[in-house]
Amino acid sequence: MKIKQWVLQGLRVGVVTTGYPARKEQAAGVSPGIPSAMSKVPEEEARRLVEICPTGAIEAEKGGVRVDLRRCVHCFRCARGKGESVAWDFGYEWARFAEGVKQPVWPSGFMKSLHIRVVDAGDCGACLSEVRQLNNPYYNMHRLGFFVTPTPRNADILLVVGPVTEQMRRPLLATYEAMPTPKLVMAVGACALSGGVFSPSVFSGPGVGSILPVDIEVPGAPPPPLAILHGLLVAAGRKSPAPRTGVPKEGIRPS
Repeated sequence: MKIKQWVLQGLRVGVVTTGYPARKEQAAGVSPGIPSAMSKVPEEEARRLVEICPTGAIEAEKGGVRVDLRRCVHCFRCARGKGESVAWDFGYEWARFAEGVKQPVWPSGFMKSLHIRVVDAGDCGACLSEVRQLNNPYYNMHRLGFFVTPTPRNADILLVVGPVTEQMRRPLLATYEAMPTPKLVMAVGACALSGGVFSPSVFSGPGVGSILPVDIEVPGAPPPPLAILHGLLVAAGRKSPAPRTGVPKEGIRPS
């Protein structure tokens, strides 16, 4: 009787898994958005935006400001409150190759199935929580051939969250060295990319790049699951990366 009830419930609810990447996700709340890489603002407002950024992610330049997304911690100070706002992108395809890194060439068949070793290198819990969502029914990364593995010896991708605390330096290096080649390192979140608000200090470093060669960068604090999924698809060569620079845009405030 219970089996019959579950079958009927399944037929009523239908498929709830996101259609991404086959089609754009339209559901509300899947992404908080992120500042545009470049925004048009008056010179006086540009100076104000630089001053209120807690991580130094905003730099003034002629005609506006440039945002280093690797340092942005989603505090929304540049997008809310009085004065001009930076332009805001409401998508989720944020992942890109690190400076100087090109699309890897995987052996035949690897593009359809990649195994991921996740390492918490001092994460506050936010980015790791978003990574965990990828195994939930809504995102269901298994349907795309991505699987989390408990051992680095079976891993193709090392996904790291956190700024890399002093206690995690050696375990992170040991994990990387145990992985077979070819292998990629994906830094997820502002802390993993730049140290975030925790770095530099005697307890943590300026991100994964100070320890290991980073291949894929996924900005955000934390990045939503679809942004992380986009990073995996970029790593597999099944999606194009986000551009490293952008065209200056007019300020748009997020709701």
